[in-house]
Amino acid sequence: MSALGKLTAAVFVAGTAGWVGLSAGEKGVTAASLLGMAEMQLAALMGNDAAAMPGTDVPQTEPTGPIIYWRHPDGLPDWAASEATTADGRGFLAVQASEDLSLGPATEPAAELAPVTDVDRAILYYRNPMGLPDTSPVPKKDSMGMDYIAVYEGGDNDDGSVTVSPGKLQRTGVRTSEAVLAPLAASLRVPGIVVLNERKISVISLRADAFIETVADVTTGSSIAMGAPLVTLYSPEIAAALAQFVTDVRSEGRQREGARQRLANLGVPVEVIDRIATEGLASVNIPIMAPRSGVVLERMAVEGMMAKAGEPLFRIADISTIWVLAEVPEGALMNIAHGADVRISFQGLAGAPMTSRIATIYPELDLMTRTGKLRIELPNPDGRLRPNMFADVEIMLDQTPVVQVPEGAVIDTGDRQVVILDLGEGRFRPEPVTVGRRGGGMIEIISGVAAGDIVVSTATFLIDAESNLNAALAALSPPEADQ
Repeated sequence: MSALGKLTAAVFVAGTAGWVGLSAGEKGVTAASLLGMAEMQLAALMGNDAAAMPGTDVPQTEPTGPIIYWRHPDGLPDWAASEATTADGRGFLAVQASEDLSLGPATEPAAELAPVTDVDRAILYYRNPMGLPDTSPVPKKDSMGMDYIAVYEGGDNDDGSVTVSPGKLQRTGVRTSEAVLAPLAASLRVPGIVVLNERKISVISLRADAFIETVADVTTGSSIAMGAPLVTLYSPEIAAALAQFVTDVRSEGRQREGARQRLANLGVPVEVIDRIATEGLASVNIPIMAPRSGVVLERMAVEGMMAKAGEPLFRIADISTIWVLAEVPEGALMNIAHGADVRISFQGLAGAPMTSRIATIYPELDLMTRTGKLRIELPNPDGRLRPNMFADVEIMLDQTPVVQVPEGAVIDTGDRQVVILDLGEGRFRPEPVTVGRRGGGMIEIISGVAAGDIVVSTATFLIDAESNLNAALAALSPPEADQ
């Protein structure tokens, strides 16, 4: 063929290749195969041998590895797990492990890295990348174009455990901790209120009808010392008993002790009785003294008033020690022991909290609030603590050693609590647990974990999700190959 004829043929082949490319794209023919056919045709027209034409820059190597699936001979998106044929009788092409495409960047293998062993294990099936219960016997993509993930033989277990490579453990930040047997630094905060010490409250009243002659210069809130006079009074009944006592004293009669006891029964102070016995003279006005040191809470006595027997005149309380009553929810009472340490702080007082112990646990619950009361005694030498002050009570709970793990190790979904056990060699398994008290960043494990077990303390949700997915897939029937 002449040079002009060869040039004309080359232009014709180029135009034909463009038209064929448009139609070949619809049939799934790749650009590489189309270029190869065009080169073969051009070589034939030019009179050259197709084998002598220059190839691609990348050297062609023989495929290696096991056959992982079969693909359509025309490059269509159609695969099979076993040998298959097209509708026109042509056989599918085998794809070996080295021919499988990867969407990641190509990297040079490092000499120090261990060889990949996944190709040595049989692929059971491919699972949905989003965790949906959908499997495929052959590689495929989901609706968003994501590749299904290969599941290799030995890669999942019926117990929901999962095996994670060391590299993935490091990337996800997985950390483990040991379950320990130790006292739990747990405490309970409850509200409290300051009340008077019931043992140190006195009410001053008369045992006979009397007229109040004078009242001491004390009012509500005044401090008073024990033995200080409060009122002087005149009582006809007491005056008659005094006269009888004076007569018996002067005559040294046998009724002397009986008359003395009668005066004591009427509430005459012992000091007054002793003075009359010594002097032999009766006094018309009888003083009444304070029975204890403290603060006057109430003053009802008024000069000139007529006081009936039993009518209170003063109410006095010793506030050198006070009580704090704390209200504890019903569900927490069983964890509180008599004598447990407490720390008490007051909103209106600066400084460190006061420490004490639980003196009494009341035997009944409040019917409306469903709370129980605890009583704590506190010294109050300077009188800073006053009745009805609010208190914040922190109760140290039972210090018996218990199995405990970090709070971050427990996954609580509301209806279940689990921890991730580290089985060693990169294997993990979720374990249901029963939890108890919390405190100091730790949580008590009642059942499910023993002291010495290794649990995952961070990135627990990632491993739990993976293990739940494996357990769900293991429950599905084995996938069948496409026919």
